[in-house]
Amino acid sequence: MEKKFSVVLSKIIAELDLDIAYMPNNPDEIQVYSKDITRPGLELTGFLDFFDNSRIILFGNTENSYLNRFSSEQRFHVIDRIFALQPPAIIITRNIIPYGELMSAAEKYKVPVLRSSEATSSLSASLVTFMNMELAPRITRHGVLVEVYGEGLLIVGDSGVGKSETAIELIKRGHRLIADDAVEIRRVSNKSLIGSAPENIRHFIELRGIGIINARRIFGMGSVKLSEKIDMVINLEVWDNKKVYDRMGMSNEMTEILGNQVPILTIPVKPGRNLAVIIEVAAMNNRQRKMGYNAARELFSLLGLEYPEEEETVVQNVEF
Repeated sequence: MEKKFSVVLSKIIAELDLDIAYMPNNPDEIQVYSKDITRPGLELTGFLDFFDNSRIILFGNTENSYLNRFSSEQRFHVIDRIFALQPPAIIITRNIIPYGELMSAAEKYKVPVLRSSEATSSLSASLVTFMNMELAPRITRHGVLVEVYGEGLLIVGDSGVGKSETAIELIKRGHRLIADDAVEIRRVSNKSLIGSAPENIRHFIELRGIGIINARRIFGMGSVKLSEKIDMVINLEVWDNKKVYDRMGMSNEMTEILGNQVPILTIPVKPGRNLAVIIEVAAMNNRQRKMGYNAARELFSLLGLEYPEEEETVVQNVEF
């Protein structure tokens, strides 16, 4: 069963810079579980059969103008039926002054009322984006996440294979560290995975023989980043002379993380190989492939050979 996440109302208030019109309880103790929002339409006519009381409600000009058509008694009746279902909060946009009937219903059912100066559509987009991130399914995995030429690369492999040392070399070459050792991965959509570091170990790297270092303090603010989309997984493994490694790049190797498939490369490690340069090339090549260019296909064409119409997709199950 998938774990259910929540976000406290105080964090939403701080993120969206909301004003408090009415707060019945400590906002640090009010949990919001739904990433979706409700802009009441049919609900204002009394149709509440499919009303989801786990969603935050947004009131804008349209809803306010519709309620203005009613008498005070009718307005209270409409609002009372909605607030009786006790949604986690209501946000009133465009600095609209809430109706007295709305405030009365909020106090009756202990529903927080918040206000914003933003337009409804703008606030709605910001709120949904924030909630998608905060409530996304997530896992924590052992590895290193770096940004190389705009590509988010999750470097995995056995302990001691050289992940952190490679990350340091990449940082020295102008790229950025997101997480070392523990990477928190969130599925924000069916196509996107976002990686970040747990707050208590953010910017720290463990280097055997040296110990713990703070990358931000040693290399500067430009060397770190809070989060990054995961575009590719790089699996480092000790070179095995008996294993045949891919030399043409004709197959699309993928691995699955939280139900999403991500391209993966296995890079063998042995003395003399410059892993940082190899990973830089891997990042640039991955970007080219996303844009439709395939070097192996072009080479086959120049040699007069036929390239497979459909590239083979291989799914790897990588433990990390």
